[in-house]
Amino acid sequence: MIDTHSHIYAEEFDDDRAEALERAWAEGVEMLLLPDIDSESRDRMFALAEAERERCRAMVGLHPTSVNDNPRWLDELDAVERLLREPPMPLCGVGEIGLDLYWSKGFYREQREVLHAQLELAIKYDKAVAIHTRSAYDEMLDAVATYRGRGLRGVFHAYAADIDMARRLMRCGEFVFGIGGVVTFKNGGLGGVVEALPLEFLLLETDCPYLTPVPYRGKRNESSYVKYVRDKVAEIKRIEPQRVDQVTTYTAKQIFGI
Repeated sequence: MIDTHSHIYAEEFDDDRAEALERAWAEGVEMLLLPDIDSESRDRMFALAEAERERCRAMVGLHPTSVNDNPRWLDELDAVERLLREPPMPLCGVGEIGLDLYWSKGFYREQREVLHAQLELAIKYDKAVAIHTRSAYDEMLDAVATYRGRGLRGVFHAYAADIDMARRLMRCGEFVFGIGGVVTFKNGGLGGVVEALPLEFLLLETDCPYLTPVPYRGKRNESSYVKYVRDKVAEIKRIEPQRVDQVTTYTAKQIFGI
């Protein structure tokens, strides 16, 4: 398995990060992909990727909520471009980037500008994107549709829209969909999407320390819990968990160039 979206470098793991990593390896997690947030946490992410070079791969990007009410967002964007131009280590993607209108719609113009700039950087440097979308799927579709035919590839992290939106997004580039703990929720609404999409278009993720799957919902998430996501996908698809491991791992490596 590959946990394609892990924030295990976050402060929530400062007391037991090594143990959490060992639990992930013990459950058969082969690799963690580490999406960036902004300059506040980036050094922590790079430090983990450096210490675990064989098993952790870093991305670089500016999260949409880090644009909100941030007078330095242009400087943050410049830092992303600089790191892509002169990476301190191999980077597997541009992320976590996107649109988030859940907390406020007042920064949509700035978020959109940052998103488009980073999509252009992903194309320029031939990197996959990890796209965050919350309360903004129509706006996201409008954004990525402008890149149709330009070789954009990546994952819609924590996918939360319907199958029709997924199919429309797929027409805009080489896109797959990150499935996390919400798929295990009784009323999570993802079962139909997982059932309808071919397995080759799904990736496993945790988004730890957030979006913890059943049976640990309400507690801190961690990368070892990706097995519960895998098992639920297998149940929905009526296939063996090992098949989910095999296909989603292959897809993740193809998309992120690993």
